[in-house]
Amino acid sequence: MATMIKRKTVTLMQVLAVAVAVMPLLSGALNIPQVKQLASNFNVTSVLVFGDSSLDPGNNNILDTSMKSNFLPYGKDFFRGRPTGRFSNGRLATDFIAEALGYTKAIRPYLGKRLRPIDILHGISFASAASGYDDLTANLSNVLPVSKQLEYLKQYKIRLSELVGAKKAESIIKNAVAVMSMGTNDFLQNYFLEPIRPKQFTLEQYQIYLASWMSEDVKRMHSLGITRLVVVGVPPLGCMPLVKTLMNEETCVEKYNTLSFSFNSKIKQKLAALRTTLGMKIGYVDAYGIIQDAVNNPKKYG
Repeated sequence: MATMIKRKTVTLMQVLAVAVAVMPLLSGALNIPQVKQLASNFNVTSVLVFGDSSLDPGNNNILDTSMKSNFLPYGKDFFRGRPTGRFSNGRLATDFIAEALGYTKAIRPYLGKRLRPIDILHGISFASAASGYDDLTANLSNVLPVSKQLEYLKQYKIRLSELVGAKKAESIIKNAVAVMSMGTNDFLQNYFLEPIRPKQFTLEQYQIYLASWMSEDVKRMHSLGITRLVVVGVPPLGCMPLVKTLMNEETCVEKYNTLSFSFNSKIKQKLAALRTTLGMKIGYVDAYGIIQDAVNNPKKYG
C-alpha cells in the first residue's frame, strides 16, 4: 500500500509540474480530467503561488514600482480583454492549473482589493514581478522579496483560520500545492546590471548563494505548513528576447544558456536534499528543456 501511495503522489506532482511548464506554450496540453481525478484522490485543496513576473497576477499593481503591467497590450486576450497586472496577453500557467483543479479560472493576487472567501480557500498568489531568490533583486525595483511573500503567507494563514477555524486551515495548507518560479531576475536585473553582487561573488559563487536561499525559502514554507511544492527552473536565458537584443544576436547566446543549465543543476541538487530532510513532496519543472524544445521545434507548439 505504501508503495502505491508513493507512486500516485509522484504522478500527481509530475502532472502538475508538466502543466506549469507547458501551459503557456500549448493550451491543450493539460489533461484536465486527469488532474481533477488526481487532485480528488489526494485531497488537493488549493494553489499557493510564489515568484516573479511569470506568476504575478497583479500584486505589483498597488506597489510603488515601475514593474507593472496593468495596461494594454497586456491582458488583451484575458477575460473581457482587460489588463490585470499579469505580464501576459492572457492567463498564467497557474491560472490554468487552478481551473484544472476545479477552483477558479484566474488566481487572485493576495494584495488585490477584491479578495473573496473562495479565493482564500482555493487559490492565492503572493508572486511579485521583478522579484528573485536574492532579496536584493526585489529591493532594486521596490517589489516583494521572497521574505515578504512568506510574511504574507503567515497573514494568509490567519485569515484562513478566521474563515474556517485553525484545524481546518492547517489541513487546507497541508493539502495545498505551492508553486515557486523565479531566478531569472537575479541574473538579468541584478548580477549583470548592478555592481553590488559582482563585488561580493564570482558568478559561480552567486549561483551557490541563490540556491542556498532557495533552499531556505523552501524550509520556511515547510515550517508554515506547506508539504507539496512545484519549483520551476530558470529558462535558457540566452534565448530570451531581452538578452538577444542587448547582445545584438539573432540566435541564442550560449554562455547565458550554460549559466541557466548550471544554476538549474544546483537547484535540483538542493531539492533532492530537501525531499529527504523535510519529507516534502517536491516536483521540478525543467523550463530550460521545454523552452529549448520550443525554440528548436516551433511547429511542435503551433
